Amino acid sequence: MERLNRKTAPQAKSYTEKVIQFGEGNFLRAFIDWIIWKTNQKTDFNASVVIVQPIEKGLVDVLDEQDGLYHLNLQGIDDGRPVDSVDLIDVVSRGLSPYREFDEYLKLAEQPLMRFIISNTTEAGIAFDPSCKLSDAPASSYPGKLVQLLYHRYEYFKGDKSKGFIIFPCELIFENGKHLKECIHQYIDLWNLGEGFREWFDTACGVYSTLVDRIVPGYPRDNAAQLCERVGYDDRLLDKAEIFHLWVIEAPAAVAEEFPADKAGLHVLFVPSEAPYHERKVTLLNGPHTVLSPVGYLSGLNTVRECCEDELIGKFVRKVMYDELLPTLNLPEEELLKFAGDVLDRFVNPFVKHFVTSIMLNSFPKFKTRDLPGLKTYLERKGELPKGLVLGLAGITTYYKGGKRGEDEIVVNDDEAIKDLLTGLWATGDIDAVAKGVLGAEFIWGEDLNAIPGLTAMLAADLKLIQAEGMRAAVKSIL
Repeated sequence: MERLNRKTAPQAKSYTEKVIQFGEGNFLRAFIDWIIWKTNQKTDFNASVVIVQPIEKGLVDVLDEQDGLYHLNLQGIDDGRPVDSVDLIDVVSRGLSPYREFDEYLKLAEQPLMRFIISNTTEAGIAFDPSCKLSDAPASSYPGKLVQLLYHRYEYFKGDKSKGFIIFPCELIFENGKHLKECIHQYIDLWNLGEGFREWFDTACGVYSTLVDRIVPGYPRDNAAQLCERVGYDDRLLDKAEIFHLWVIEAPAAVAEEFPADKAGLHVLFVPSEAPYHERKVTLLNGPHTVLSPVGYLSGLNTVRECCEDELIGKFVRKVMYDELLPTLNLPEEELLKFAGDVLDRFVNPFVKHFVTSIMLNSFPKFKTRDLPGLKTYLERKGELPKGLVLGLAGITTYYKGGKRGEDEIVVNDDEAIKDLLTGLWATGDIDAVAKGVLGAEFIWGEDLNAIPGLTAMLAADLKLIQAEGMRAAVKSIL
């Protein structure tokens, strides 16, 4: 079987490079790049994407070996009919690593037709790191790299206002555009880049908050060989997603005119405020995802569907969703119940095998943004802590202990400082110290969570029960 590339797949089209994308992972390729591909098909957008690898290790080498090509398998139920499509996505022109090709990275800013910057660097990605320098090749943080690129463009085009960028962050942070813009201003100040550059950025560029929604299990480990047979190529970047998609962009009509995805029959909305969409989605989809993953995995389950269909863990998922998180939202109950039901349908999509380990990346920052607000609101409204959410945090903390689950090695993926903290806490052998240390990590939470009444004792009790009797016993204890 031939390896997929533009020589072996002459049907792949080429477009004009207009988009710089920070992130080469499964989600962006199954969501943003698919949306651009569909928009190219249905409009005269004619855009290709240059993918920038935001961290030192990644997939751009594999991407370049395949000339940016890969297949996307969409599966689900649409109007009662099963959908199982496989399409060749041809919008990625190339990938590059700024860690190896920093000059090539900066040259992206010199291309006059480059117009859009899109990112998904996880919740931890939009952060200001004062140790970054303009002279770094590259700056370690995503906002630092972005400012290096913006400043080079400003200087190269001598402040031409027509050469600004439209920037769409897709990280799952409420008002992600606002947070990214704040980080950019911090680097402008830190690096003394001048009022001229600041004024150019503020007037010529737009940073727009967005909300993304599509479940992307990623590489189809269970049937990759069959999919390769189906398409006739050896494709090491196969991607899989559900058919549902929603992209909400808080931007004016002028931006929609330049980025016409809403004209391509796609569920892309340009709205005055993404707030109601964000709160509903993050709370009722991402919130349960974040806690069901460690609880399910440590109960011997591997996929979201298995968790929801398991008699015990399924009750846990519904308890968290309906009893603990749904009552913290302020939208009409009927609307929330409908959305929650739709989410559960998506969780048990028979076509999608969403491995819980793929959700476990950066679990502590995810819990902070997706579940901690609900925990606090629940306590405020009910006068007690939500037992399911606290057990979910205990599950994350236990997962980060590492070790094995049966024959499987537990691989923790998170910021090195968080991994070092958990390794050190578990090494003490004192579970009360583990609970207190996790909750007291202000560099994670931005506050000391030991101040929340009863949380330290409840987390410690859950951790002890998991260690003594296992996760399933812990789940039974709260149902």
